[in-house]
Amino acid sequence: MGYSVWNRVLDFVFPPKCVFCGKIVEGGGYRVCPSCEKELPFLPGAAAEREGEFFTLCVSPLSYQGAVRKSVHRYKFSGKDGYATTYGKLMADCVRAHLAGEYDRITWVPLSSERKRERGYDQAMLLAMAVALDLGDVAVESLRKARHTGAQSGLADAAARRANVLGAYELTDPALVEGRRFLLIDDVLTTGATISECARVLLTGGATQVVGATLAMTPLKK
Repeated sequence: MGYSVWNRVLDFVFPPKCVFCGKIVEGGGYRVCPSCEKELPFLPGAAAEREGEFFTLCVSPLSYQGAVRKSVHRYKFSGKDGYATTYGKLMADCVRAHLAGEYDRITWVPLSSERKRERGYDQAMLLAMAVALDLGDVAVESLRKARHTGAQSGLADAAARRANVLGAYELTDPALVEGRRFLLIDDVLTTGATISECARVLLTGGATQVVGATLAMTPLKK
């Protein structure tokens, strides 16, 4: 769908702003200003890839630091759900570059019902929908969070993060999973504990492979 007259009117009344720095940008769904295009911590080549337990590979276009970190916090905790369109475009481009032909279905890491009520939306679901739309695909709900857990962000230790999410997810419908390869979407990859647990559930349910994509990943500690 083209950029409509109504979109232009909305942009005049509410000028679109860069999702990372807040500067006004030209109209359209992709909202990253030229300065951020040059200065953001984009991850080139193999730096955008990380292997993990139960998932074959997870890719991210950005490093989770500075303006990226602040932007994600606004997206998750300050109601900036409109950022999903731009995030989804960045992630979809990364998926094309690194994971083409590696998946059959797109899904996401779900929030608990309690967290979704608090936040008003499931940020990973919105990302999955945006990524799928940009890729000309659809996202399907294959997982639900069966047990509410504390935030992973409050746990620095990898073992604590694994324990926190162990057994927290379950399949929505095993028939959707059997024999399929999944692209699993989330916002940030830190230790990989959450994506690993979701991948484990999908594989146990009959999936043949799980790859992942997030907007950003934390730098590996040396």
